[in-house]
Amino acid sequence: MTTIHLTTVIKAPIYIVFDHARNIDTHQQSASKTSEVAIAGTTHGLINKGETVTWRGKHFGFFLQHQSIISQMELYSYFVDEQLKGHFKSFKHQHFFEEIDGQTIMKDVMEYETPFGIFGKLFDKMLLKDHLSQFLIERNKIVKKLSEQDTKSKLP
Repeated sequence: MTTIHLTTVIKAPIYIVFDHARNIDTHQQSASKTSEVAIAGTTHGLINKGETVTWRGKHFGFFLQHQSIISQMELYSYFVDEQLKGHFKSFKHQHFFEEIDGQTIMKDVMEYETPFGIFGKLFDKMLLKDHLSQFLIERNKIVKKLSEQDTKSKLP
């Protein structure tokens, strides 16, 4: 099992950051480099507990699909997406949010396991972990940018 930890500090209220983090349109914008789009389930706007989304994107030269469900959600503090169908042996992405002094601390904990035994582990060490880390970093840059823009536009 591989785990990726990432922390992003965002100068915006927690409710704005939380909603951008679970917004399908925001995700599609952040994943434009992989041409990732939602093709089934919740395909636009905010996704909620119990809802699914199927993503189709180009990774490592192949178009791949990944279906996930929002298995847990506590508004404005936590949500989890987990793979229902896809190419991972297991996949769980936890999203944590905490507001401190007018800033939101967004933490990602992504845990996954690759199939194909030693070959999957080798692929993970050589390419996959870095690819997924960069994917999350890019996603979080967009969440940060949009959240901070929304905060500025709502100021008097």
